[in-house]
This record gives sequence, structure tokens and C-alpha cells, in this order.
Amino acid sequence: MSLSPRRRLTVGVSVIAALAGGFAPLATASAAPAAPRGVAQAPASPAPEMSATIAAPDMDGVVAALNAATAKGAPGAMARYTAPDGVRSRAVGVRDRVSGAPMDVDARFRIGSVSKTFSAVVLLQLVDEGRLKLDRPVGRYLPGLLPDDRITVRHLLTHRSGLADYTEAMFNQTVPGFEAVRNRVFSYQELVDLSLAEPPTTEPGAAYKYSNTNFVVVGMLIEKLTGRPVADAYQRRIIKPLGLRQTSYVHPDTRIKGLRVRGYLHPDEAGAPLVDSTEQTVSWAQSAGAVISSPADLNAFTSALLRGRLLSRATLEAMTTVTPTDTTVTRFYGLGLRRYDLSCGTRIYGHTGTVQGYYTYAFSTRDGRRSLSAMANTSNRGEANTALGDTLEAAFCGKKPASSPSARTATAPARDAESPPAERDLPERR
Repeated sequence: MSLSPRRRLTVGVSVIAALAGGFAPLATASAAPAAPRGVAQAPASPAPEMSATIAAPDMDGVVAALNAATAKGAPGAMARYTAPDGVRSRAVGVRDRVSGAPMDVDARFRIGSVSKTFSAVVLLQLVDEGRLKLDRPVGRYLPGLLPDDRITVRHLLTHRSGLADYTEAMFNQTVPGFEAVRNRVFSYQELVDLSLAEPPTTEPGAAYKYSNTNFVVVGMLIEKLTGRPVADAYQRRIIKPLGLRQTSYVHPDTRIKGLRVRGYLHPDEAGAPLVDSTEQTVSWAQSAGAVISSPADLNAFTSALLRGRLLSRATLEAMTTVTPTDTTVTRFYGLGLRRYDLSCGTRIYGHTGTVQGYYTYAFSTRDGRRSLSAMANTSNRGEANTALGDTLEAAFCGKKPASSPSARTATAPARDAESPPAERDLPERR
């Protein structure tokens, strides 16, 4: 997803959780009625893909994208693709620059704003349980928190609240901003107060404007309605039911336990050494971006979500009902979920993630049968993020014709792993 040309936004966006990456989908969707405040709305149903047949994944293209990410500054990169005919994994570069340990698709890492989809799922489960309603004001559940009573729960999940993103000022200078909060522990209220100290970006419901503040408030809603920490909600409602053994929310612990990928942050100054950003509280993000996971767990999560295991059919339909996020109508956002329309006509749903030292993509087709997760262990390097996004086209659209300008050729060999099919039919959550 493209970044603003202005330096302040370039720096801010590249270091905060799951802001728009460099990948730009090529196809667009037709408009439909009933969008918020007159915005064109794209259909959410699992419509047939525009291509006549499902293409085999272009794993050479995936490798080329991973190599491009390392050429643009990532020490390493990896991707894991699942489909009914099995699992294909690729890895290039290193996961630890000091030891030289190679990138490993079984290793864990910080997923940044892919965490937002976890938070959205929990909140939507509470909607399914009748404990809150999407179109009621946030003030109904958190009295006095926000100054504008027009902001609804739906506005938070769709980034249409107008609440300013406090992280833009926090990370205006990349490395000094990070070091100032690396070990700090914030309360949710402190983060909301940072946002409210700035003017609103839009009227509630008027326009899409990405803000981490929205999902900080989502975390507050989860904790208010459940009476338990958000970590407990993730564990009981998503991690344990899906058997996600490599996924955790350890805030404010700074460690990534077990086999892990070390993250490396690029300073603003050209030629300055990379900063190892692996250990941090991620307290500045919390329910907006502090989950740790692995490629296999992310595949399992997005697939289970889109196959109906985590939400009722009606609520999943609401989650995947999307509106454009830019004037070119090439990118879309639902309820804590992105949609990309690829050049081959395939629509994929998931989220991007950016946290200091890590770029992540986690997407599945609408039927949940094909999934891709990809990660590069750097950030504040938009070109690496853009290159990593090319794994999506290669995996879901297959090989391009040799004469195509976008045809890819791998520049270096990648370690690979393949396994037989491991698909299971998952029950729907009614």
C-alpha cells in the first residue's frame, strides 16, 4: 500500500503498527449502496473469483519478492502459503545478524497491526453475544472517555472515528521516538489522552483515516465488557480454540520467547547502523499491535476466520463488508480487516503489520482455503515493505507470462519446505 510523500508521514507510517504497506492492488471493485456517509461500498460476499481457474502459486515469484525485500534492507524474509494441496514455505537471509542464524519459517515475531484483526474478532464475538451493538456510541459503554458522543463502535473498527493517531507525533523521529518508549508501560487512558490532545482528523463517520487510537479504545471496550485483560480474551476466544501454539500477547514483557526472529529498525539518517528493536514492551500499541505469532499460526488464524469458525455468518459478512480507503478505489477496509483486489481478480482479506523491526502480511481468500503470511525483519524502509507485498500477487495469482513487465525471476536460492495437505473442515460459530 502506498505511503504519503511527505517525510513526516513517511517516517511515522513506516514505524507504527500495521500502517499501509507498499503493496498496491491492481483491480477495483464495483460500488454498492448503503455505505457510511455516502462512501462507495464494495460487496462482501464470497463471490467467485474473476479468473476462470485458480492458478498454482508462483513460488519462484515469492522467492523473488523475498529477495527484493532483503535487497532493499531487510536482513531476512520469509513466506508460508497454504492451500488444499499442501503447504509451501520459503525463507531467505538471516533472522539474527549477530549469530548469522538463517531465517526460519517456524520462528516467532511481532505482527504489528495484524493484531487489530485479533482485537476486532474478540469485539465482534461480543456483538454476537449481544453484549454491545456496532452502531451505538462508544460512550454508552465507556462513559466520558471521548468528547464526541457521535463516535460509534463501528467507527472505531472502520477507522472512521476521526480520533487522531498519537503515534505520528510519537515517532516523528524514528529511532529517538522508539528508544523513548521501548521500555515504557502506558495505560490505555494515557494513549487516549495523547490522541485527544490533538484535533480530530475528520467528523465521525465522514472518511477513512487510519489511527491506532481506534484499536486502543477497542481494547478498552473488550476489557470493560469482559472484566478481564485483553490477553485473556485473546487466549480464551482465539488462541486456545484454534490451537495457536506460537501466538501470544505478553505485554508488558519485552521478550519473544522460544525460536524468534530478531527485528531491525532503520534510522532516518542514511548509512546509520540498524537498531536491534526485538526487545520492547510495545505498550505504545497494546491491542492495536502487540501480538506475537508465527507464519503457520497466522495462516491458521486468517483461514479459520474466513471459513466461519470465529464469528457468526452475519457478523463475518459485516466484517468483510468494505469501503474504499483512497480516492483511486483500489484498497478497502472492513471491520478490522483489509481487502486487496489482485490483478488476476482474486480478492484476499487480512491485515498488514508494521512494528519496529518487522513488516508482516497475513491474508486469505474469502473462502479461507488459500492463505499467505509473509514477514521481513525490518521497518522504516518502505521499499522493503513494498517488495514483501509482491508475495501476494505471486502466491494468489500464479506465474505471469514471460513477456509481462511484472514477471519475476528469483535472484538467489531460498530454503524451502513442503508438506502434504493438512486442511480440516472447521465448524462455523453461529
